[in-house]
Amino acid sequence: MKMKASDMDQKMKQLVEYCKKSGRIDPNLYIEYDVKRGLRDSNGKGVLTGLTEISDVSAYRVINGRKIPVDGELYYQGYNVGDLITGSQHEKFTFEEVTYLLLFGSLPTEEQFQEFLKILSYYRDLPDNFVREVIMQSTSGNMMNMLQKSVLTLYSYDSDPDNISIPNVLNQSLKLIAQMPLISVYGYQAYRHYHKREHLIIRYPLPELSTAENILRLLRNNGEYSELEAKVLDVALILHAEHGGGNNSTFSTHVISSTGTDTYSAIAASLGSLKGPRHGGANLKVQDMFEDIKGHIKDWEDEKEIRKYLDAMLDGKVFDHSGLIYGMGHAVYTLSDPRAVILKKYAKALSAEKGREEEFALYERVEKIAADAIMEKRQLFKPLCANVDFYSGFVYSMLRLPKELFTAIFAIARISGWCAHRMEELVNAGKIIRPAYKYVGEHRQYTKISERQIRQVGEEDIAAASVSQEQPEEKKEEKETQTDKDNQ
Repeated sequence: MKMKASDMDQKMKQLVEYCKKSGRIDPNLYIEYDVKRGLRDSNGKGVLTGLTEISDVSAYRVINGRKIPVDGELYYQGYNVGDLITGSQHEKFTFEEVTYLLLFGSLPTEEQFQEFLKILSYYRDLPDNFVREVIMQSTSGNMMNMLQKSVLTLYSYDSDPDNISIPNVLNQSLKLIAQMPLISVYGYQAYRHYHKREHLIIRYPLPELSTAENILRLLRNNGEYSELEAKVLDVALILHAEHGGGNNSTFSTHVISSTGTDTYSAIAASLGSLKGPRHGGANLKVQDMFEDIKGHIKDWEDEKEIRKYLDAMLDGKVFDHSGLIYGMGHAVYTLSDPRAVILKKYAKALSAEKGREEEFALYERVEKIAADAIMEKRQLFKPLCANVDFYSGFVYSMLRLPKELFTAIFAIARISGWCAHRMEELVNAGKIIRPAYKYVGEHRQYTKISERQIRQVGEEDIAAASVSQEQPEEKKEEKETQTDKDNQ
């Protein structure tokens, strides 16, 4: 006989408490066994788990044996990312040039670059009926899940999907890099048509346009965009394309690739990682936070009023009551995040074109005041800076990109880095990645089902579970980094 819904709810509540009780581990054991939670040491620095030549994240200098914080720097294959943006002779195609660099380890000649653009253009198409049969079916409000579904389904359209030889993986990677913008935009168009009852507009990409230009053209009803808009989106793609092998989604690429599985499974896992609000989904939180700030602060130029509200935010009294100011702090950078510095410059230029200078000025004030407020409130001794999430959401809003696509834009950029790291893992034929976990339970004697007693879960168990979840090591780290997220 089928169980009643009310009985089902009650049974599920009991099972939930069993899960909580079974999964609870004494936080002191992490200290006793010197467990590097989050693969970080006691100072919050990442535990060394691999080697890479693809990118370098630099935030300090060692002088006389001491680590001295410096302005952050980001290098792709040895080149400063700022120099790549300002030095490129192919301004509209700089993201494509950076993609070539990440994949092949050197900057292309003019001939090599033109051939590369032709390859991307050739692959910038989806299999026959893929849009109708995959993207238009079971549409989702979350574009990251839609991307995962689509990438996994592409496995079925590949004649040799499990071949992990470098020639085949490179071929698969180039296809995915070229197709990711189409899947993202088409997925959003399907969502807005079926869930928001808006017009369905599906355009084909143009071969002469860059990735950034095609995204804007495919997304907008009139297909129009300004030169500055395309340039700013191109820069945003470059800044999000790569950030070392230790960020959560790229490390996921290494972990999954080390098993010898197919490219589609590896990229789908990376997409799942990037979706999380502690990683790629953070700029949405910044946007929501600023909407709250704008709704509660009457005078955007009054620094005292701003400071008072930010203090209340840190005390968990306003906004989402988390005690966090989103977009501030980073696990590596201290004095500055180079991506935030570069994006801020373009955000200022775009705000002038869009007539949103006052809003940009508010962002600048909050950035400055928040850093001081956090350091005072949390009694931090190291500097604190805005990270790339602080301005990226504002930039995307000025580009009229829908919020549903914010994290997908990140994925469109970061897949270049993921594919480079996947091939690096395969080329070096490393061991399967398998870190150790210490068993801290007890060994027990098996009992027959007739002799077992029902486990009782009472209020004291629920209270104990909530107390044990307040782990001092993580709370300390959260205060130091502002958000206990990987931060790209």
